[in-house]
Amino acid sequence: MCKGLAALPHTCLERAKEIKTKLGTLLQKPDSAIDLIIPYPEKPEKPAKVQKISPDEALQWRESLEKLLQNAYGLARFRSFLRSEFSEENIEFWIACEEYKKIKSPTKMAEKAKKIYEEFIQMEAPKEVNIDHCTKAVTMKNLVEPSVSSFNEAQKRIFALMEKDSLPRFVRKTCPMDCHQWVTSC
Repeated sequence: MCKGLAALPHTCLERAKEIKTKLGTLLQKPDSAIDLIIPYPEKPEKPAKVQKISPDEALQWRESLEKLLQNAYGLARFRSFLRSEFSEENIEFWIACEEYKKIKSPTKMAEKAKKIYEEFIQMEAPKEVNIDHCTKAVTMKNLVEPSVSSFNEAQKRIFALMEKDSLPRFVRKTCPMDCHQWVTSC
């Protein structure tokens, strides 16, 4: 029943070749308009290039999320872990809050506060973090007149969530009992 490509009209074959060529060209040009329709997947973030950590530092990470987040390499590994667990919004929110606290200009602070609220706090936000209604209400109240401390309560809740829930899983999954082995494998 099927007579193959030869049975198709010549114009159809030419049109198919033309389409194939155009698609091939589009797929080779990452800056083309096709990115707006079919975005290229983001390349996975590589851990920050920093000096190797000592076994003592790695042991401290097991005990303290604060110590982990203060180290660029630790932060990168933890962020990668959260991405694998589909909870990267927590660390992204925490980082956004840390950056927000460094802003001096009231205008820029208000802009950043609005962006953080829309991205992480409001209902149905693209990266909505899991905070209780009271914390959300306090945060919204604080944003009437944005200040350095506007997101403090929400940031504390997310930090506590990561410390209680994510950090123990991170340690179990990525840090073997022998941290010397873990440090040298990184």
